[in-house]
Amino acid sequence: MSVPAYAAGEGNVDGGGGSMGQGSSQNFWSPGDEGVRVSVISTSDHKVVGTPIDLTNKSPSDIRLHFGKVSKMSYTSGHGIGISGSRYQYIRPAQRLPIIISSQSLGPSSIAEIKRYFTDEQTIRGIAGYMGIDFDILISGEYRIMIEPIAYVTLQGVRVAMTATEAALYDEVAGGVVYSWLRSVTFQNLPLAMFLEKSDLGYPAWNGPTTGLRSHQEIKTSLGLGIIRFNGELPEPSPEVTTFDYEYRTNTEVITSIRVSGGQSDPDHKVSVTFKIQGRNYKVDSVYYPEGGSQLAWVRWTTPSTEQTMEIPVTVRGGGRTDKGTIRVKIVNLDKNPPPNPVADDRNDSYARPAVPSKSQQTSADWSIWRPYWYSYWVWHSGDDDDDGYWCDHGWWKFNIDRYHASLNATMRVQPDDKSPTAHGKTLKSGYGFNEYVNSSVSTNQSSAVTGAQNAVTYFPEFQYKKYWRLLERMSGGYHSEFEFKKNQYSTFKRRTHFTPIWMPDGKYTPYTWLIDAWTPAGMLSLNLTDNLTISGNLWTDWHIAPQRLD
Repeated sequence: MSVPAYAAGEGNVDGGGGSMGQGSSQNFWSPGDEGVRVSVISTSDHKVVGTPIDLTNKSPSDIRLHFGKVSKMSYTSGHGIGISGSRYQYIRPAQRLPIIISSQSLGPSSIAEIKRYFTDEQTIRGIAGYMGIDFDILISGEYRIMIEPIAYVTLQGVRVAMTATEAALYDEVAGGVVYSWLRSVTFQNLPLAMFLEKSDLGYPAWNGPTTGLRSHQEIKTSLGLGIIRFNGELPEPSPEVTTFDYEYRTNTEVITSIRVSGGQSDPDHKVSVTFKIQGRNYKVDSVYYPEGGSQLAWVRWTTPSTEQTMEIPVTVRGGGRTDKGTIRVKIVNLDKNPPPNPVADDRNDSYARPAVPSKSQQTSADWSIWRPYWYSYWVWHSGDDDDDGYWCDHGWWKFNIDRYHASLNATMRVQPDDKSPTAHGKTLKSGYGFNEYVNSSVSTNQSSAVTGAQNAVTYFPEFQYKKYWRLLERMSGGYHSEFEFKKNQYSTFKRRTHFTPIWMPDGKYTPYTWLIDAWTPAGMLSLNLTDNLTISGNLWTDWHIAPQRLD
């Protein structure tokens, strides 16, 4: 019997994948051994509502290692990876899931089927019931559903459940063990099982390759997710390009990194990495890692002053072989869209106060460096005569690992400009200007591999936090950076100010700032910042016309 159903949501999801190797008896993934993590996300503040759930057609009661029920949104917001010792919880839905992860034996997954499944009313009603949310509230437009593919794998003999984001994060803290043993599924088919067709919730659309191994950064920022939304159109994309491996700003000190693996690299078998940037070679010597491990190699450089696309050739030498690759880079200038000159007769009768956005942020990062040391193992070799024997060191290289981290903290403060004559405290009349002050701090235990925050971009409610923005001026640099508005060309006194529009209604006025470009070997740190002013009245009330008194 066929049961008619209709779509209750709009699916923003696409997918890809590729062929995979055979694995080993201790490290493998069986096609179809999969599931989906489902999170409900608030559209207003991008916060996770309730606890995510894992749906699967299987009965993975033998899972011994997992990372809890953590949404990709939480990891993006700075939640660290952590192993859970509790029993793995899952739900087998009444409607059987379609194939999620492509494989050779089961064939490619169908994005059309995945969309139909997760936009079907019956499925969404089931999700609402599992999570204890009223169905009508869930589809009201105030929430979105995030879906993430899950793979149930065997890693070094242990059954593990992980999303694409968790695989990338765990690999970074575990010295590359996931990439070494399960790279085809965890760094290709799992992350490429789902990605966005259009930017949403601070995540970019994926326009990169749909096959081949993907990087840790690509997975963490862009892959392994789909979004189901209700009512309304997708938001306009942010001013960012994701076709390239890296996007940088002009005149910015950055860290560009790759991950090296294969065999073992030690002082007897060294690996080196050479980055060629703008005609200059940057060589990283002595990149060490144990058998089955991997190591980040990075270079610190400053981007050019003009917008452009670049290719950075990378050459890896060691173990009697040479491997080559190319990093694609997009250099953009954010200082191209400042607000226009406000005028006294501006009107916006249809203005509706927008929700404050929240872009993708990463407030901390972790990475590690392998340090080889010689483990001596002395063996006595006998000669024809006992006196002719000798001791010989048959030792080998062993490895310690040094762990490093960085974190970004910042504050934002706005206040009426001193030239606003009737302002008091944080209250001012519309039409007057205000100043902004951002103070940031980066803490790390490897300062040579980290930059301070270098750029801050402020968006405004009168432009719906789109269309126009201000790139702040960095007043002091280093690991403790300070930012303010640039001098406003429309200010009579050349003040560092932004003028509120004369038509801005009374109430809360909230500028939003995205603090970016604090670079680490593990990627960029960024932070969302807001502060509030109160609009009460307008500047016309400070002016009046009266007859001249005659003495």
